[in-house]
Amino acid sequence: MGKDGVMLNVGQCLCGRIRYAAGEFSARMAHCHCSMCRKFHGAAFATFGSARQDEFRWLAGGEEVKSYRAENGTRRLFCPHCGSSLAFISPAHEGTRIEVALGTLDTDIAQRPDAHIFVGAKANWVTLCDGLPRYSGERGSEPVD
Repeated sequence: MGKDGVMLNVGQCLCGRIRYAAGEFSARMAHCHCSMCRKFHGAAFATFGSARQDEFRWLAGGEEVKSYRAENGTRRLFCPHCGSSLAFISPAHEGTRIEVALGTLDTDIAQRPDAHIFVGAKANWVTLCDGLPRYSGERGSEPVD
């Protein structure tokens, strides 16, 4: 449990040197298919959970976390030892929200992804068949069938 009784989500990088805890994730949780997320994760898409930054803390190795600032201003955080993608911070939410790579979680979460975003950039070898809404860009952009 975190401050004010908030249940914490706990996770770590592949090598375990960097560990973190986060408060409750936002209910809006999408699979992102943009080229930056695909390259950051080395996967077909990335799924992040958004948590309040004041409810996030590094439990171990926080001083070792490396940051890459992408062209769009997002800061992408990763482990310098094993290369695990850990989180990103949008310039629009600097100081308020952190997006945690859900694949690094060690705890179960109640929330489920509810959309696919930036499918206009999705890998051509991926077939989406989970029935979730799809958007060409961010939520609110053109829906894709």
